[in-house]
Amino acid sequence: MSVSLRTYVFLDSLQPQLTGHLCSTCRGFWPVPSEAALYIEVAPGMGIHRLLDRALKATAVHPATIVVERAYGMVMLHSHDKGEVHSAGKAILDELGIKEEDRLKPKLVTNQIIRSIEPDHAQCVNKIRYGSMINPGESLLIMESVPAAYISFAANEAEKAANVLLLECQSFGAYGRLYMAGSESEIDSAAAAANAALASVTGKEGATSS
Repeated sequence: MSVSLRTYVFLDSLQPQLTGHLCSTCRGFWPVPSEAALYIEVAPGMGIHRLLDRALKATAVHPATIVVERAYGMVMLHSHDKGEVHSAGKAILDELGIKEEDRLKPKLVTNQIIRSIEPDHAQCVNKIRYGSMINPGESLLIMESVPAAYISFAANEAEKAANVLLLECQSFGAYGRLYMAGSESEIDSAAAAANAALASVTGKEGATSS
């Protein structure tokens, strides 16, 4: 089976809110803050199992999340040892016979800020999140990326840069989705950091959804 690399991104230090969100949704081995992490996304989805097996046989990393769909498969690997995470990534690249630069470059397909959110809108958002809640009057950042798994990198860098609340971060499927809440100025800072994070990732052009 031919497997193509969609997402390959290293997170140097998992931030507390993203870590908490992962722990509330993952079915594997939950991470703790400050660990290093690697997100891998491939097509077709079933190919992710072979790559996970290769990484686990070669290193001491742990899988927190694995999602297998027909089109795409995603796994997040983590460890307190950054070197182990990098080695896991190398094992996966070697298994595919490619380099990091062969990943797809992320595209930002939605980037909007709802300022001073209305009470009814806030409650609608609160019903669909696994993280914190937004209060009426706060600003809401909504972002979508393709490939999906890059959105976790954007969320992690945004959390580093601003005093915001992580509401939701979906890193699998056709699009990755991020919701964050906070004051107007902090949300602006978070958006700038998330945009800069995605823009910093090099790779091949042509990222599209299914």
